[in-house]
Amino acid sequence: MLEKFFKLNENHTTVRTEVIAGITTFMAMAYILAVNPTMLGDAGMNRDAVLMATCLASFVGTMAMALMANYPFALAPGMGLNAYFAYTVCGAMGYSWQIALLAVFVEGIIFIVLSLTSVREAIFDAIPSTLKKGVSAGIGLFIAFIGLQGAHIVVANSSTLVSYVAFAENWHTEGICALLAIIGLMLTAVLYIKGVKGSILIGILSTWVLGMISQAAGIYRVDPDNGFYSLYPAMALTDFSALGSTFGQCFKADFSNVNIFNFIVILLSFLFVDMFDTIGTLIGVSSKAGMLDKDEKLPRIRPALLADAIATSAGAVLGTSTTTTFVESSAGVGEGARTGLASVVTGLLFLAAIFFAPIFTAVPGFATAPALIFVGFLMVTSIVKIDFEDLTESIPAYLCLLAMPLLYSISEGIAMGVISYVIINLVCGKGKKITPLMYVLAVLFVCKYIFL
Repeated sequence: MLEKFFKLNENHTTVRTEVIAGITTFMAMAYILAVNPTMLGDAGMNRDAVLMATCLASFVGTMAMALMANYPFALAPGMGLNAYFAYTVCGAMGYSWQIALLAVFVEGIIFIVLSLTSVREAIFDAIPSTLKKGVSAGIGLFIAFIGLQGAHIVVANSSTLVSYVAFAENWHTEGICALLAIIGLMLTAVLYIKGVKGSILIGILSTWVLGMISQAAGIYRVDPDNGFYSLYPAMALTDFSALGSTFGQCFKADFSNVNIFNFIVILLSFLFVDMFDTIGTLIGVSSKAGMLDKDEKLPRIRPALLADAIATSAGAVLGTSTTTTFVESSAGVGEGARTGLASVVTGLLFLAAIFFAPIFTAVPGFATAPALIFVGFLMVTSIVKIDFEDLTESIPAYLCLLAMPLLYSISEGIAMGVISYVIINLVCGKGKKITPLMYVLAVLFVCKYIFL
């Protein structure tokens, strides 16, 4: 039955490979179970409710992707979008979280319409092949940077913005975390080179175990005030009744003190970032997995985008910020995932996380960091397919891949790539190869910087 539905042989994969890859993707994404409730809790939401909403929205979205599109892409509330939700809309702008959820719900409905009318598919297809390779490489650098931060290898620095950790100064917290992540990265690389199946997952689990041993030996010290928690999972009962405090609250938003123009701006911000984060992720991950056809198009992209849109609206009803396709899906692809069976495994693990949340939320950032850093390497290799002899193609791709980690945003990287591609080719007399939709996208990106 699995073969018939997921076409495993046709996609040159096996049940074992897909299961391991699905677990790997979940482990790489599990941090969202700890981060999202914390962020949205700062907006005044019940953290237990947000945790359950996060699990359920991730389950719904990932299963929809698996069953509708048969792709190994997992979905969860997106990083960056949840920060905008909590700290900009509900923080700086002062709106209630119910209003923010309503904006996310409406955004999802708009996406459903756009997905059914092929608008998002047309945008995906309009992006030139070279830029798609730049997006893939840029995402590789981006997730590697996220991994380096999660491992505390890269830390903030007032003079240079970022620097490496002072191992000796904070040895029992940041220092040991960084060292364990480096050990995990070396282990993952060696296992992968030797062709060991599940090498990325083994790297995650081994690094976590080393961390627990370090805690038992007193090398790693718990410091909750600075974000260093116990590495041992704790067993606790889930308060299922808490979900009632967020479920359906988007329909009870009080508009009495809401400026309609500001609400539209909020809506467009969610819409814009989510659209191009999702498109960028689909481009990057599918390109690396060899899923694009000879015309650089992604087969079955419409149901994939529709699954993403459905997850966004469902997540808002449940009580969480925008649910989107996660770049960490590339961890599963790196393990060999090629079908929706991997997504089914990931989705079921998100569902199970409702009951075993303390176990999954105990997975530390330094344990998943080796997976992100190594998968970043796998994705950045697409840069060799860029024709650097044609500067009108390679310079926009370069700006795209450079912007993603430095601006900490997939959508901003795409914006830099599209704008520069149109300007460079137009000025250099190669306007004939620019499609009308690329002109439209470039204008929209410029307007976003001016008005949003």
